[in-house]
Amino acid sequence: MEPLGEQERERLLHTQRLKAAVHYTVGCLCQEVAEDKGIQFSKQTIAAISEITFRQCENFAKDLEMFARHGKRTVINSEDVKLLARRSNSLYSSTDLTTAGASAMS
Repeated sequence: MEPLGEQERERLLHTQRLKAAVHYTVGCLCQEVAEDKGIQFSKQTIAAISEITFRQCENFAKDLEMFARHGKRTVINSEDVKLLARRSNSLYSSTDLTTAGASAMS
């Protein structure tokens, strides 16, 4: 296996730090839910939720980047976020975008 270049090593370290932060946050949220609902989460469950969350965030980031690129922009804006939210029924219905979009249509 070839040694990693400096740039790849930095990217890997950055990704590992992000994954650790997501794992920590998911653990804290699971602990709050556990205390509130009187249930427990196994370490494997927390790890699985963390991994799924991280992958979904990666997908969101890629989609947002593509929306901006499609608009011939290098900066992601609120319209890109609205487009992303529209692709997810649960996300779209839990935001005020449904009423904002309806008022913009009239």
